[in-house]
Amino acid sequence: MLEQLKERVCEANLRLVREGLVLLTWGNVSAIDREEGLIVIKPSGVPYGEMTPETMVVVSLDSGKTVAGTLNPSSDTPTHRELYRAFPAIGGIAHSHSLYATVWAQAKREIPPYGTTHADHFFGTIPCTRDLRNAEIASDYELNTGKVIVERYRELDPLSVPGVLVAGHGPFAWGDTVEHAVENAIVLERVARMASETVLLNRSVKPLKKALLEKHFHRKHGKYATYGQRKK
Repeated sequence: MLEQLKERVCEANLRLVREGLVLLTWGNVSAIDREEGLIVIKPSGVPYGEMTPETMVVVSLDSGKTVAGTLNPSSDTPTHRELYRAFPAIGGIAHSHSLYATVWAQAKREIPPYGTTHADHFFGTIPCTRDLRNAEIASDYELNTGKVIVERYRELDPLSVPGVLVAGHGPFAWGDTVEHAVENAIVLERVARMASETVLLNRSVKPLKKALLEKHFHRKHGKYATYGQRKK
């Protein structure tokens, strides 16, 4: 089970590169084995071209200590751990510094649902966190990054809005599986680009009407979804 998870996490990290969401050693993807309480995550500062399933690092969800692997885990591991603890329905997390999503994060602007492409994946505005306070930056910075994300989701469903902008930092996305986490990161970047171009063309543009937002999201993700093929 754990060896398969390492393979999936490695492949998910490499997909970030193929999709153009990361450069150099930026970004990281992780997945969790809930039964074992273990997280598999990208090693810190290792070029993507040198990564293999064997270089993935396994850490304890509870303690954060490395339990398998010879390399240091991603420096963002405390953020991932905080999200896994707070959002029990998620199975994978993808963090990148993709261009347009990071621009919105740096501008400290949330991304309104301007069109149905957005509504197909995110049930409403993609939120942005507050700034971290000086004390939060000085001590346990990565953990506090996770905490401000969780704080922003107090009244949001993390699976209905599976991505966030961390103010001044960049995007985090997640999903019920590690593969879906990466897909949500890809969609988040495209939606951010679409929103950027939309605002350039029409600075007074209004968000999508509620009825259309609900129609598009629920036909794909709702209880009686009609999108795709029925499972036999």
